Amino acid sequence: MPLPVIIDIEASGFGRGSYPVEIGYFAPDGESYCTLILPEPGWTHWDSSAEKVHGITREVLASHGKPAAEVCLALNRSLHGKKVYCDGWAHDYVWLAVMYDAVGLIPSFQLKDLRELLSDCSKSLWHPTRALIETRHAMRRHRASGDARILAETLLETTRQCGGDLQI
Repeated sequence: MPLPVIIDIEASGFGRGSYPVEIGYFAPDGESYCTLILPEPGWTHWDSSAEKVHGITREVLASHGKPAAEVCLALNRSLHGKKVYCDGWAHDYVWLAVMYDAVGLIPSFQLKDLRELLSDCSKSLWHPTRALIETRHAMRRHRASGDARILAETLLETTRQCGGDLQI
């Protein structure tokens, strides 16, 4: 069963003025990518409750983040022409647009909602299956590439349990 590329974005908060701080993906061949994003000069919104979830501080971004243009170019090279799925499309679409718009680039891939791939059966099994997979991996940090991998494994497992095939 072919899996799609799954992407996840951690952000400075929710709502107006928020921006991506980390982006990561997990590909069907096991390849993963994850990077911190150096905030652009106009990106000032910061929500301490978001920081508590992902554990990424402004200081860590300043010292280890990559420039948004570099991140956009790397994503475009790796994901060119692909449909890439996320579980928080309404937020992730905006954060991706914020990053690409800031550097005058356009994504070379299409961001899609993971729910498009789920049958009713898969939807009913999603949350308990994801919880089991998260426990199995014993993830201590809420980070983008790890979250993307959990989503991919949950998609695979729920689809398998429901006896279906993914229509990507």
